[in-house]
Amino acid sequence: MEPIQPMISCVDLYKSFGNNQVLHGLNLNVARGESMVVIGGSGTGKSVLLKHIIGLLAPDRGQVFVDGDDVSHLDEEGLNRLRQKFGMLFQGAALFDSMTVWENVGFGLMQHTKKKKSEIRDIASQKLKMVGMVGVEDMMPADLSGGMKKRVGLARAIAMEPQIILYDEPTTGLDPIMADVINELIIMLREELKVTSVAITHDMVSAYKIADRLAMLYKGKIIEVGTPGEIKATDNPIVRQFITGSAEGPITAGNTLVAA
Repeated sequence: MEPIQPMISCVDLYKSFGNNQVLHGLNLNVARGESMVVIGGSGTGKSVLLKHIIGLLAPDRGQVFVDGDDVSHLDEEGLNRLRQKFGMLFQGAALFDSMTVWENVGFGLMQHTKKKKSEIRDIASQKLKMVGMVGVEDMMPADLSGGMKKRVGLARAIAMEPQIILYDEPTTGLDPIMADVINELIIMLREELKVTSVAITHDMVSAYKIADRLAMLYKGKIIEVGTPGEIKATDNPIVRQFITGSAEGPITAGNTLVAA
């Protein structure tokens, strides 16, 4: 029997910006329906990796496959089709200040479908209800707390019923209780929608909770992949220093920031 093809496969990725080598032979496979969390210090290339997966950046060398498609060989039309398979929760929620909540949630549907406004509003209301936001359709982003903005961002991420959801630091800027609410919502969405998830974070509480597996990114490569239990039990000194947030170890502040 042939092995099941990963939903996402990054093969020997290299990416530089000027003299800054960000990715240096990175390899990572994400199975269909899996929740993969990529951990690593600030400035280690986690966001750059996400941008390669969704086709916003092209590698200098290497390949990214999403659902069997070689992303770097897709034309603009192909990339647009590919991106409709994705939902994304941005670090700061990235809501449009001039749009109401329901317009923010339905933005992708407005751009990529021919649905009527009334249909889009109904879909937005359904998705908002899924993330515990009822009766907020006509509010403006300025009227929302940080946690509420994150939930609206989640509703927008699932509005087009994506196959893959990318999470960029989903709990950054939230207090511990609201961060746990977001973690629970991420787990619920994965279980109910059966999506493949990739999250990047340096919040180890969140990482352990939402991950099926974790991957540690260091010096442009994935240096270890494992379940939360396997990562907690690692004897790799780099991974151990990061997950414990210790100032002592092979990671130096001048190289990459240790976990807070």
